Amino acid sequence: MLYNQGSSLMRRFFYLSVIILTLSGSTLFGSTLDGLVQYAMKHSTVVKQSKAQMELAEASREESTSAQYGSIDLVGSYTRFSLPRTLIPLTPAIIAIDPAGVATTKNMFSTGVMYSIPLFTGFAQTRQVEMDSIATRLSQSKLLLTKEQLAFNVASLYLSILALQEMSSAQNRHVNALKKLKNSIADEVRFGKKAQIDLLKAENDLYGNISYLEVLKGNIAITKASLASLVGMDHVGSIKAIKVSVKKPNYSINRLLKVASSLNKVAITDLNIKKAGKGIEKSESSKLPQVSLSSYYGYNYGENDGSNKYSGDFNSEKNWQVGVNAKWALFDFGKNDASTQKAKIARMQATFEKQQTLLDLRKSLVEAIEKMKQEYANYQAHRKQLTLSKKSEKIERVRYKNGVSTINDLLYATSQKHLATAKLIESKYNYQKGKFYMDYLLERGVK
Repeated sequence: MLYNQGSSLMRRFFYLSVIILTLSGSTLFGSTLDGLVQYAMKHSTVVKQSKAQMELAEASREESTSAQYGSIDLVGSYTRFSLPRTLIPLTPAIIAIDPAGVATTKNMFSTGVMYSIPLFTGFAQTRQVEMDSIATRLSQSKLLLTKEQLAFNVASLYLSILALQEMSSAQNRHVNALKKLKNSIADEVRFGKKAQIDLLKAENDLYGNISYLEVLKGNIAITKASLASLVGMDHVGSIKAIKVSVKKPNYSINRLLKVASSLNKVAITDLNIKKAGKGIEKSESSKLPQVSLSSYYGYNYGENDGSNKYSGDFNSEKNWQVGVNAKWALFDFGKNDASTQKAKIARMQATFEKQQTLLDLRKSLVEAIEKMKQEYANYQAHRKQLTLSKKSEKIERVRYKNGVSTINDLLYATSQKHLATAKLIESKYNYQKGKFYMDYLLERGVK
């Protein structure tokens, strides 16, 4: 009996553990950079907004395409006349046959179906469809750019957290070392080997570093909250470290610029130029004739008035018609010319925008390359500084122990070693951010 109860409890515990691991596996085992990027692509509000813009552009294209086929409308009306009217237009010959029997009314109702379609708009509708198609392609390219920007921002915050966590670990080790130093000095003060002022200076340095450790922990929490907000999560738990390899950067700006023609940010400027060109053609289309067709089929209803021999009877007549309308603007006081000029200016602006985009891209690539070179140089320098500061700290520790140097010399050497450690960590992750920034510029951050 006890064995069965124990087995039942074990099974329940096992199932509960499976559920917990399933629901919070990412928290228990740590989030990866690729996992957070993929999650952001599905749940980030930034991507959702960009997708909504793309859907809006597609809806506009469908709307302009459908407009070419006209519309079928169910229509109805009621009209009150001051004098009796026939239900439909009649020729004098028909009226002469039976004048008193012609249906006339002062209250006319009509219902029917109307179909209207533009036959020729000077190619304005065609150009609008082409412009909306270009707008759809623009929105698709902008969505890809949004994803690239999001991937870089996620990676940048991810690296910031890793850097802060590594700096926090180094700071924690530094605090522990200062605690040991303080305790050692306290023992020596107790035995009269060191002065009380040394203990006070050591404690002062210790408390300052404890305070900075809390600042680092707070910054980690803040950065994690920013990352969670960016990817669309409630919170981000532990994150997995990534391998950072600091190698001397070897980029050719000319080789990178050759890739620029295939980038979405450049393709967007080309599409804007093309769209502006279609806008010019559309504005010029109003100079051509506008032709449309309209047709109607329905019935007119009304109660015969007193002049009819069937006075009081409710009568109806079938009515249908087909017509073609044409309009050609001869003079509009310069309205069309002004509209065309605006479209030409828009195309000029789009051309300038492309030129500036290429210039900005070149500047950003040069900036990215030079910053990576700087961070590589910083990393190498800080690594050497750390090696030297470790040696200096060991020497100062021995000198202080032997009474050759002061506590200030030891604390300074210790702080310099810790500062070199922090700078080394910072330069390492800044170098990696530079690599991610280069991937963003070349639009290869989204896999």
